[in-house]
Amino acid sequence: MAAIKQISIFAENKPGRMAGVAKALGDAGVNIRALTIAEAGDFGVIRTVVDDTERGYTALRENGFMVSETDVLAVEIKDVPGGLYEIANSLGMNNINVEYAYAFVTAKAERAMLILRVDDVKRATGVLSEAGVRVATKGEVQQI
Repeated sequence: MAAIKQISIFAENKPGRMAGVAKALGDAGVNIRALTIAEAGDFGVIRTVVDDTERGYTALRENGFMVSETDVLAVEIKDVPGGLYEIANSLGMNNINVEYAYAFVTAKAERAMLILRVDDVKRATGVLSEAGVRVATKGEVQQI
């Protein structure tokens, strides 16, 4: 299975919390590869893919953050109009639900990547591979 680990941080929605997360990761020598924040009133969820999940998870826990790990997919997305459609349609036609997603473009804009949380990682990996969509490995994402 090509799943990678994402760290989810549950934090109060107040000034300085994001800085605390960034400092904990930075002090541990952990580099952020992708990040999204969703707010829900007084609390928020910071979802991030980092270059060393274990070290990042430990650093955040040691700094008092409530964290969890989740399996997600990192897929290469064509950086053209309609690029997302190819992926979303392949999943939808195979009854695989996208729970959330966020994207980023690599450092030198060599490629765009989409982080996907789906309800069936194993099936989604197979469906996307059959559709010609490249699913990135943990090592590839760590090196971006």
